[in-house]
Amino acid sequence: MGRRSLGTLLLLATLSVVGVVLTQILWLDRAFSLQEAHVNLQLQQQKQLDKQFNDRVTIALTDVTEQLLSINKDPSDLFDAVKQERPNYFAVAINDTVHPYLLEALLRKEFLRHSIQDDFEYGVYDCFTDSIVYGNYVSLDSLDGDSIPHSRLLKLDKDGHYFGVYFPNRESTLWVPEPASTVTWLYPAVVVLIVFLFFAYSVWVIVRQKRLSAMKNDFIGNMTHELKTPISTIALSSEVLGDPAIVNEPQRLANYARIIRTETERLRTQVERVLQLATLEKDHLELKREPVDLHARARDVSDSFTLTLQERGGQLTLDLQASMPVVTGDPVHLTNVLFNLVDNAIKYSEDAPQVRLATRNTTHDLVIEVSDKGIGIKPGDLRHIFERFYRVHTGNVHNVKGFGLGLHYVRQIVRAHGGEITVRSTHGQGSTFTVSIPTDRTNRA
Repeated sequence: MGRRSLGTLLLLATLSVVGVVLTQILWLDRAFSLQEAHVNLQLQQQKQLDKQFNDRVTIALTDVTEQLLSINKDPSDLFDAVKQERPNYFAVAINDTVHPYLLEALLRKEFLRHSIQDDFEYGVYDCFTDSIVYGNYVSLDSLDGDSIPHSRLLKLDKDGHYFGVYFPNRESTLWVPEPASTVTWLYPAVVVLIVFLFFAYSVWVIVRQKRLSAMKNDFIGNMTHELKTPISTIALSSEVLGDPAIVNEPQRLANYARIIRTETERLRTQVERVLQLATLEKDHLELKREPVDLHARARDVSDSFTLTLQERGGQLTLDLQASMPVVTGDPVHLTNVLFNLVDNAIKYSEDAPQVRLATRNTTHDLVIEVSDKGIGIKPGDLRHIFERFYRVHTGNVHNVKGFGLGLHYVRQIVRAHGGEITVRSTHGQGSTFTVSIPTDRTNRA
């Protein structure tokens, strides 16, 4: 997939997801607005019904009070005798004691006459004893009342005689929406979130695959170049050696033989790098486990770079301070780890390479440090340098030879031995790679 096609795909996908999200937001906003309007309407209706109920109760209790005054032949005119103390509790002040059964009968009659069908409780307060002397629960669906403890009735801070009427079934005057309505709106929001996360993950996978494809193409190009060069050089040298007259020029013969030998070794090295990649592609990396003296391996690696360093006027310094340099592992792979780290330090050094290979021991590990004073690594490249096929760009893609496999191979091998590798680098000043591998304490140098 080309860059342009990928960009178009991501643009269309992004617009689609944004459209779905905006549509969902608008729909939810509209739904919440309708629900809010419905709730407000329900509240208004409930408040209106509550007001009508309270007015009917007040009128009914006023009629009961007037009838009690008439029965008791009390000429008093109790103005504003009915008081609503709570949303569901009413108190009525009177001048004298009242018979509870008479009060109950009058309450039943007036409530029915004013279409009040709610069950109620009533209590009679006596100012002489300062207590509620009688209380009863009345259901208008039956003729009988149920006697209740006085403690269930509310005693008010009032002087004189009064009786109170309490409606237990009218606990709240506010309408509360059902919790299920919230779940109704939450479900589509969760679905949209899942779609968005899936889209983000898909974009991440596409971009990652695109980047991996680009690195593979770069690897194929580098590999083709690295293999063609020594093959061409060997072919040309072979043609020259095929000339019978070459035997008369011993020095020229020796030079071309040396070229063939050098290019063959170079070709072998490149093939070895590719084989390392094939090794890492296996599901399970098979390692030979045996004691390995990494000081001896470090000296062998140093010797292998002697000619290269002489040609470039560089130096490899060995600072082998570890008292326990022996680890248990695969000697070939561990040697390759040292070789790749030193090789990178030399390749990424300008002019005369100055490389230092040092060892030391910690409590449980052998620590190996390979440092250089080369071009260093930019912060943006540091987090990618151990990825397969990744190569730090240095201008001309071929000015530093390699396939982008070395550091990936090194990290895989170090981890397979139970160790870890880290890097510190300052762009333009150099880099230091630190490898920690568990030591075999039964073997000492």
